[in-house]
Amino acid sequence: MNENISLDTHSLAILRELQRDARQTVQQIAERVGLSSTPCWKRIKDMEAAGVITGYSALVDRARVGLNLLVVAEVNLSQHSEDLVRDFERAVQATPAIVRCLSTTGQADYILSILVPGIAEYERFLHSQLFKLPGVTHVRSSIVLKEVKAEVRLPVVAADALPAPASRQKTGAGSRRTRAAAPAGRA
Repeated sequence: MNENISLDTHSLAILRELQRDARQTVQQIAERVGLSSTPCWKRIKDMEAAGVITGYSALVDRARVGLNLLVVAEVNLSQHSEDLVRDFERAVQATPAIVRCLSTTGQADYILSILVPGIAEYERFLHSQLFKLPGVTHVRSSIVLKEVKAEVRLPVVAADALPAPASRQKTGAGSRRTRAAAPAGRA
């Protein structure tokens, strides 16, 4: 099970800066978050060692490298035995065109994001690879017309900056939650 790491405001600010532009120097990041270089560098190294920062990569425009079609595929398996699930997940991990795989509840067992050059290539991929993955019994494909939001940065904020659950929100003066006015003539 993943263990949450407690991060202070400086560490969270460092994470936001690295997600914004990981090519910045430690000095640039330190200036932006209000630290000197050495403590900033140490925090980065500590977050790497703790597994908070898992790597650095370039963001690539998929259309410029010929991956013009994004398909979201809902996949169902014939059974959910430990062996079959493991074999399916290993096969997915070994398939480069599948760029994301989510195990889900609901109608589908898995939701896959698949990148290919076009519809003809997807049809070939579907028949030559996807239908042949271990245990696959049903695939429902949706062609993405437009990516409205494709954010890769995580919304790292301090816990006290998160909105309170609805049951804990304050009510009364100054609140958005107010009682309806009493009908005229009633107090």
